[in-house]
Parts: sequence; structure tokens; C-alpha cells
Amino acid sequence: MPDSTSTPRDAQPAPQDRADGRPVYVIGGGPGGLAAAATLRAQGVRTVVLEKSAHVGASWRSHYDRLHLHTIRRWSALPGLAMPRRFGRWVSRDDMVRYLEKYATHHELEVVTGVEVSRIDRTADGSGWQLSATGGRVLTGRAVVVATGFNHTPRVPAWPGREDFTGELVHASRYRDPAPYAGKDVLVVGIGNTGAEIAVDLVEGGAARVRIAVRTAPHIVRRSTAGWPAQATAVLVRRLPVRLVDRAGRLMTRLSVPDLAAHGLPRPDTGLYSRVKEGAIPVQDVGLIDAVKRGRVVPVAAVASFDGDGVVLADGSRITPDAVIAATGYDRALEGMVGHLGVLDARGRPVVHGARTPEGAPGLYFTGFTNPISGMLREIARDARKIAARLAKR
Repeated sequence: MPDSTSTPRDAQPAPQDRADGRPVYVIGGGPGGLAAAATLRAQGVRTVVLEKSAHVGASWRSHYDRLHLHTIRRWSALPGLAMPRRFGRWVSRDDMVRYLEKYATHHELEVVTGVEVSRIDRTADGSGWQLSATGGRVLTGRAVVVATGFNHTPRVPAWPGREDFTGELVHASRYRDPAPYAGKDVLVVGIGNTGAEIAVDLVEGGAARVRIAVRTAPHIVRRSTAGWPAQATAVLVRRLPVRLVDRAGRLMTRLSVPDLAAHGLPRPDTGLYSRVKEGAIPVQDVGLIDAVKRGRVVPVAAVASFDGDGVVLADGSRITPDAVIAATGYDRALEGMVGHLGVLDARGRPVVHGARTPEGAPGLYFTGFTNPISGMLREIARDARKIAARLAKR
């Protein structure tokens, strides 16, 4: 925890505490939690970040080595601290971790590590929130910001025969680099941004054969075209009518992305923005298009089941990869913490986010649980400012 008596040379002292003796608790020491804590502190609200791991930015530390942000550096910074120009336009995983560490220090955030919150309840008098945490802790705060992250708990489908598969099966969260897969036949399941990037990494790292199982054909966009980042377009169109953006997206992809149908990856039959509204972000190309065109990454049908040393695909074919990497997403895992409060939808996601609080749960905020087309980090920063402004008025 930073020494609260020391003020970094470029940091501003916090205004007089306006927390009325009870802090705001922020659950999660990732970008969403740190941004919320920093903006609240700037408003004079004492805020305590509770992080279950030993360090801030824990999920970023566990991502695969080649990961870079798909959002530009300027629009990925959190409130009150720019990212250094030396990080480049597309910030690496390691630089992101360095930035989060610096961010917590720069803003002198009160971070308590090794504390995991298991349940949140209203206080008996209804004036605040009670947190049950590890070690039998019971904490009381005036408000709570839940920022445990979009990628919280790895999800692997319960494919029939999965437990008896004789090859290697791991979730993408355990993938670090291609070295262990050199010379091997690898199946990547899932063609979101993570699956696509891991497939390219495997090819470049010497895997003998790489296939990628596709359940639904994705929209693929260039990360940057003639120096213009895809994120900039997304920011411009995010509030336009869905049909209009779908139409424009269809034209854009036809001009910039080749038709890969002959290589097993047809164009999607639904609009780009319609798919985003359903929760599917476009795949930003970091080498997948070229790898598919050259036959180095081969799209195959979705996984139906496992059979001993083989994998049975939805089209009835059977393959025998040495390893399967499941890029099949994550669960928010909020049910145990807040499921009893009626603040989650049928898919386990918060019904509101940012400065809005669920009906019947004043003072309970959520941030970082959406994956908007305009960039998660950009929206996290916007949410943090809105939450701080709202709480400062209370």
C-alpha cells in the first residue's frame, strides 16, 4: 500500500475527505477499479481498493506474451495520467502492467491486496453496504464500486468426452507463448481476438499445424488503415443507427478485407454493429488474414465433442490434434457476490453500469463489464469520471 504521507512530485494532494467516516470500497485492482479510485480520490472521497491477488493489474500479468492493445495509446490511458510516448501506438502487455503500477503510485491510491470479497449486502440501517471478505473480514462502506473485470473466470464448454481426451486441453488464459507447441498439431477453439492472435502466434512460433474452430464467422477489420485506427471509426459511429453502421461496415470490409470463403472463412451474414450489440466485437487483424490466405491457419467447423485422442467437429469430421487451446471466453462470476440483490441479467451481467445504480441498490456501481466497440479502456475512463461526480454529490 502506498505511503499516504508521501506525495509524488507530479501528483496533486487530495482535497479534504468527504467520506463521512466511511470509505467507498472498490473491488478489483485492474484498470476499472484503479480509475474509479483515482477519480474518487480527486473529488475528496476516501476510497479503498480491495484486490484479491498480490498486485494490481493481475489479469494483465497473466495474458499471453505477444499481446498488445487494439486501442491506441492516447485513448487507452486512465484519468489523470497519460501513457508515455515510448510505449508506442499499440501498448504491449508488459507496458500496460507498468502503467497500472505507476498509476496506483502516482495517485497514491489506498490499495489492500490479498483480500477477496465474497458477498455484498445492504447494512441493517440501509445507509451503506457491508462486504464479507477473506479472513472473516466484515467491512462497511458508504458505497461500493464492483470492478472485478470482464475476464474474470475462464470458461471451457462442457463438451462430451472432454475429460477423457488424451491430448492436451487448456484454456487460452494459460497460454503464454508458442514455444511448448513447436512442431505440434494444435487446434484453437474460438475465433475472437484472443483465438485469432494465438493462432497467428502459434504459426509464427513453429507449430507444425494450426487449425481454428469457428462456430460463427466473425467480422474482421484492419486494426489501422492508412494510419487511421479502427478505434477512431468506432468512436465516430457508436451512436449512429445500427442499420446505418451495418451498411457502412459492410462496404468498408469489402474494400479492405479479402473474401476468405474459399479458405473456409466466409463473410458473416449479420451486420457488424448488430453483432456488436449482441456482445461480439470484431476481430482486429494482426496477421490472421494473411495466415488464412496462405493456408497456415486453417478454419474448421466448431467442436462438437471429444473422442479419446480425437476431436469430433460439427460437420462430422474427426481430427487428432496434439493440443487444444480453448479461446472460449470468460464468465463474470458475479452471482455469489451480488446475485441475491437482483442486479444481474439472465446472462449474469450487471443490469446497469457507470454512474447508474440498479433499482433498489443505491450506492452500488459496476464498471468494466462491457466490451464496447469504442474501446473498453476508453469507456472505463469515462465511467470512472461519471461515478466520481455522482458520489461526490451524495
